[in-house]
Amino acid sequence: MSFGAAALLLVTAGSVAAAMLSPGDEMPAWSLSDQTGATVESGDLRGKTYLLWFYPKAQTPGCTLEGQTLRDQYDEFAARGVEILGVSFDSPEANAAFVAAESFPFRLLSDDGSLAYSVGAAEPSGPKYAKRISYLVGPDGKVVRAYGTVVPGEHAGQVLGDLATAKKDEG
Repeated sequence: MSFGAAALLLVTAGSVAAAMLSPGDEMPAWSLSDQTGATVESGDLRGKTYLLWFYPKAQTPGCTLEGQTLRDQYDEFAARGVEILGVSFDSPEANAAFVAAESFPFRLLSDDGSLAYSVGAAEPSGPKYAKRISYLVGPDGKVVRAYGTVVPGEHAGQVLGDLATAKKDEG
């Protein structure tokens, strides 16, 4: 392999975004700040089921609608033992304003891109915001369900439906 080909391969490999995770994949370890500046780590969530929903930008129409539907069905998620965590590239201050404006009962996390890039929620060479995807992560830290196509006003119901189906399959 020539030097030029090796350099091209190296540059290309460095700019390739990770693919979305699949059910059964381990969620990578992460540590992010929430809207209050407190650190939230994946290890703190071991033993819990959580929905990690990535959204492009706080207080934009689609992100607000998705957050509102999650908020409005929050009690149903809580009754099933599911914690909701939003993730964007927004600052903790922007996320705090979003939580206050919409009365969200869940935490919003600020990602510098490292988590989003590692789970296929953003591309390092693409726009500097997260794609609208979600992961339902089980108590063992593995992906239970990956949502690559999210309709903001329908996502909460979709996840709740999947949780109900999974419960029936267990019983």
